[in-house]
Amino acid sequence: MKLNVKNEGKLLEYLYDNLDMPKKRIKQYLTHGSIYVNNNRTSQFDYKLVPGMVIYIDTDGKSKKSLPFEIIYEDEHIIVVNKPSGLLTIATQKERDRTLYHIVREYLVNKDKNARVFIVHRLDRDTSGIVVLAKDEKTKNQLQENWNEFVSLREYVAVVHGKLKKKEDRIIQKLSETKTNLVYISKKEDAKEAITNYKVIKENDLYSLVSINIETGRKNQIRVAFQSLGNPIVGDKKYSNIKDDVNRLYLHANRLKMYYPVIKKEILFETSNPSEFKKLIGK
Repeated sequence: MKLNVKNEGKLLEYLYDNLDMPKKRIKQYLTHGSIYVNNNRTSQFDYKLVPGMVIYIDTDGKSKKSLPFEIIYEDEHIIVVNKPSGLLTIATQKERDRTLYHIVREYLVNKDKNARVFIVHRLDRDTSGIVVLAKDEKTKNQLQENWNEFVSLREYVAVVHGKLKKKEDRIIQKLSETKTNLVYISKKEDAKEAITNYKVIKENDLYSLVSINIETGRKNQIRVAFQSLGNPIVGDKKYSNIKDDVNRLYLHANRLKMYYPVIKKEILFETSNPSEFKKLIGK
């Protein structure tokens, strides 16, 4: 099924308004990667549409036999995927079906009805990048219980506003969280330490591309760190007052190195930088 875009809008809302189809079914197609915009597969509900784009919907369900995002590594015990921005890792009270867990589980069950999957760690909804899931409870427990000891590298790449005064730095902060889930720099006794290292890779007049290595895994610590420097991450609606005309948060988990107990060796997972980043910062 093809649909020619005639006016601006966000993908899910546009489909609701222009298709004679139940909203639940439209959402399922989008969740499972059955929708393509200009031949690019997307599961992003708020994908920005402009006139002239072409939407294609795979109504035959072929997409359920593959994931709508990259599989970085897979064996009998784990599956490592490249989570898209805008997708929850696990369910919340407000969203139960459109999650990384649900999509990966359905993909695995489609190949083996007895397949199981377990979340090992999470990424924020707005952050894209590497997520490790286990296929059995033993592996899940081994990784979760020893995560901080097993993981030796957690690296991200981000596009931030402006030019950073220091081209390389180590940021140490104490963080607390409000009842509305907003993280902030705090002097409270129970505030948690967050350590964020960064290095500028490339910059232009408007933006900087930075490589980030975190020593702690605090919620939103990278976003808060760059907000505090006056260089918020592009597309950050939570920690920036700058209104960006972009479809996502420009933060991506691109490298993860961990000890894998099944093979008793360290293993490095890597992804390339999202194409959207290159458009802002240049190749």
